[in-house]
Amino acid sequence: MIVTAMLMSLLATLVKWDTTVTLAINSFHCDYLDNFMMMYSGRFIWIPLYLSLFIVMVRKFPLKPVICNLLLMVILITLCDQIVSSGIRPFAYRLRPANLDNPISPLVHVVDGYRGGRYGFPSAHAANCWGAFFFVSYVFRRSVLSYVLAAWALVMCWSRVYLGVHYVGDVTCGMLVGLANASVVYYLFQHYLRKYAQPFRPKENTCKLYTPAVVCGVETLCMLIMAFFTRFSF
Repeated sequence: MIVTAMLMSLLATLVKWDTTVTLAINSFHCDYLDNFMMMYSGRFIWIPLYLSLFIVMVRKFPLKPVICNLLLMVILITLCDQIVSSGIRPFAYRLRPANLDNPISPLVHVVDGYRGGRYGFPSAHAANCWGAFFFVSYVFRRSVLSYVLAAWALVMCWSRVYLGVHYVGDVTCGMLVGLANASVVYYLFQHYLRKYAQPFRPKENTCKLYTPAVVCGVETLCMLIMAFFTRFSF
């Protein structure tokens, strides 16, 4: 009983801190950031980044390893998304900060009426983008691309908290889901399909994969400029 009480007290403290930090991030807002964060958080706006990585892979690496790698990426993202949406959320029952049934919703800054779904723990955006980051980093081992994708994933998580659709704890746990899934998928890739994984290593190919990193930077810069003039909505 004592241990249970201590754990409940610790959980209550963590939830309080999580709420405080989330509201602090969400409260730091302006019209410019509203525009930028709505664009940045879009699911389809990053298609040029994904296409650039695909094109570089097709041009620089053998076809069979590329197909195998792409199939594993699809499996990874599907796994992350389903574990979050179908495996955890139905049992966690944690309302999004902006959900009208959440007691803190009157304190949350909402952008263009966007409140997301009902439950938000953990964040699917965080699980997917961090899963992609860890898997790409494991497979390609290119530092520039890894640094850029890490920054991309961090800002993505920030945008979800800024928009009031996730707590900091949601995106943190989403990141852990992405890490766990990417690690398992990569381990299986290395263990059972090693001959398809090896061509992507720097020692086997000198391709630096700068193009996806540049595309990510250019997309972000375009959004930073467009945020002065454009209101994006889901």
